Amino acid sequence: MKLTVEIPDSLYRRAKIRAVEEGGTLRELVIASLERELAGTGRVAEEAAPYFARRTLLPAFRKLRAVGAFTGGTDSTAAVSEERDAR
Repeated sequence: MKLTVEIPDSLYRRAKIRAVEEGGTLRELVIASLERELAGTGRVAEEAAPYFARRTLLPAFRKLRAVGAFTGGTDSTAAVSEERDAR
């Protein structure tokens, strides 16, 4: 179901940044947050998030991720396996 919600600009920016840092979308972050809240486990995401999800990204890398520069493509493990198989 689609829904339009007005939220403060500062909250939107923080949520968008968090979604990008976690490697997901804003939609995924909102759905996960609502599910956690409604389940009664409204824990802070940073407490449970691994370092990989909380790490600070370089500004240039963060911008590239935000525009989707690293979506799709070949999984690195598949690329390495293919190269090794070719030897």
